[in-house]
Amino acid sequence: MARVLVLTQPKSLEIKETADPPLAPDEVRLRTLYTGVSAGTELTFYRGVNPYLHKRWDDGLRLFLPAAESSLQYPIYGIGYEECGEVIEVGAEVRQVRPGDRIYGTWGHRTHHVMTEAYAAQRILPPGLDPILGVFSHIGAIALNGVLDAAIRIGETVAVFGLGTPGQIIAQLAKRSGAQVIGVDPLELRRTVAVQVGAVDETLTPQEGAVAERIRALTDGRGADVCIEASGAYPALHEAIRSAAYSARVVTLGFFQGAGQGLFLGEEFHHNRIHLVCSQIYGVNPELTYRWNRERLVRTVMHLQAQEVLNLRPLITHVLPFSQAAEAFRLCDQEPEKTIQVVLDCSGEGE
Repeated sequence: MARVLVLTQPKSLEIKETADPPLAPDEVRLRTLYTGVSAGTELTFYRGVNPYLHKRWDDGLRLFLPAAESSLQYPIYGIGYEECGEVIEVGAEVRQVRPGDRIYGTWGHRTHHVMTEAYAAQRILPPGLDPILGVFSHIGAIALNGVLDAAIRIGETVAVFGLGTPGQIIAQLAKRSGAQVIGVDPLELRRTVAVQVGAVDETLTPQEGAVAERIRALTDGRGADVCIEASGAYPALHEAIRSAAYSARVVTLGFFQGAGQGLFLGEEFHHNRIHLVCSQIYGVNPELTYRWNRERLVRTVMHLQAQEVLNLRPLITHVLPFSQAAEAFRLCDQEPEKTIQVVLDCSGEGE
């Protein structure tokens, strides 16, 4: 039997047993080793604010529409998208994957999972890489996609607003792209980690105010060449817009919820001709589609970890047993000052 995490209602989690399906000839069975908790998208489901819970998404129109029945209802099984596991069984026709191979990917908070050989073969963990780092394959791809959307040039100043997991990865990527990086976050732990891993040149805290003014003081009055917002907070987006140089780019990755409180588009956005770009993992910049896609983003992040270009282990602040999943979500929801990346350890759940 497999065990799966179920969100039964807002802020209520249960672990339930589910049948472990038989393998098709081209499938493999994994035992999950680690699964990461997303403090962004997953918390919108946990808190009950995700738009899929209150409206219907129309794929054809690409619009959220009012509807009697929303696109998603509780209970929600197996939320999550940051996993790494070990192959424990293969189908009769499988040739490219063997028992013992470590596979990274997206299959939710569950102790076992069945996937096709084709999916698994593209996601074998690089040799020597700690399997816990497999949890960064998807969130790392989100961060890398944002950096590609930002089109950072060597010697530019990049301000990253929000130093949670995606913001930390963005800061490391921007720094290694030859930029001067300024990290902005209200939480001391996150600023400290960004400094310790060498991802930022300066850190600022919004509690002290005048973030845009201080960024201009650091850039000879010009402002940041690129601002990247990775917090999902409207006031942070407004300050990112204020901090950008004239006719500069602001890239948003945060999953904003509710009305845009604290966002004033008639001020610097309008007067400084700011170029606002939404970066979202299900699409890449149209100019890059002939070379880049989601699979390349994922593989690139994993190879950058294997090559030690990215140092992501310090981002993991908590590793809890799978049985303590409710506590993991509570930490992310109620004590963000103590957390960056929280991981559930499923390795003791048996085969």
